[in-house]
Amino acid sequence: MAFLSSMNITASGLTAQQLRLDVISENISNINTTRTENGDEAYRRKMIVLEAEDGRDTFRDILARTAGNMQLPTGAVSNNGGVRVSAIVEDESAFKLQYDPTHPDANEEGYVEMPNVDLVKEMTDAMAATQAYSANVTAFNTLKTVATRALEIGK
Repeated sequence: MAFLSSMNITASGLTAQQLRLDVISENISNINTTRTENGDEAYRRKMIVLEAEDGRDTFRDILARTAGNMQLPTGAVSNNGGVRVSAIVEDESAFKLQYDPTHPDANEEGYVEMPNVDLVKEMTDAMAATQAYSANVTAFNTLKTVATRALEIGK
């Protein structure tokens, strides 16, 4: 079922790019947040780490799946390839300092630590994620066309 594997690979790309857009949206919405829930520092920019899945199963896994009546070994997961989000990490770059002595979160010198979120960088990342998502949609639609045409051969 290579066709279904191709759909799973495309779907993993769609899921990863959707999560990437969600994280970017969170960053943009917190661009002025000077205090987090625990109240100790400003919001830190978040990023996702994507990891390729090579899609290579062991011979034992393939044999078990092909036999049909055999179960996969305990703990084994069939991997079709694609991409997965391995982590959501915080950007450890320095906060921006803004002079505003009237702000409640200002330090003794009158500076407020602002989040390390750069709107231009976030918009650029959002455009790249949107393009990657669009490319995955195109690949998925191509797979649907191929499947439809393959079914028409039998008519």
